[in-house]
Amino acid sequence: MQIVLAHIGPRPSSKDVLEGLTAMYLERCGPHARCQSESFRSEEAMFEWMDRQQRRAPAVCVLLDSRGKQMTSENFAEWLGRRRDNGAQQIVFAIGPADGWSDVARKRATLLLSLGPLTLAHALARVVLAEQLYRAFTILTGHPYHSGH
Repeated sequence: MQIVLAHIGPRPSSKDVLEGLTAMYLERCGPHARCQSESFRSEEAMFEWMDRQQRRAPAVCVLLDSRGKQMTSENFAEWLGRRRDNGAQQIVFAIGPADGWSDVARKRATLLLSLGPLTLAHALARVVLAEQLYRAFTILTGHPYHSGH
């Protein structure tokens, strides 16, 4: 399975501390899934990129949206594990444009996901999402990271 952490906006600088944290968590996910980070100038560019991917099935598209579903870490791990076990080849988690996702984008999403009621800066949302992906994989494998042991 491949995980893509996408966002609409400028490409983050490799010198950015938050980008370094995001990369660290995505790297930690490596034993469980191939992970990559992508930046797009517009939601249209992201969906065009997704449409060009060569897969047996379309990508699972998760848009981060304040009106989306909120989950516990355990529920998120369950959701991710079901996608993995059902043969999802690619899951794209996308952080939207500053003015939010269009109605067209929302309709195309498999899931609208909220990280909580607070609005987060893109870079911070990327770190939180990358850490939650890593946490989900540790929950699925019974690794002690989640429980703090």
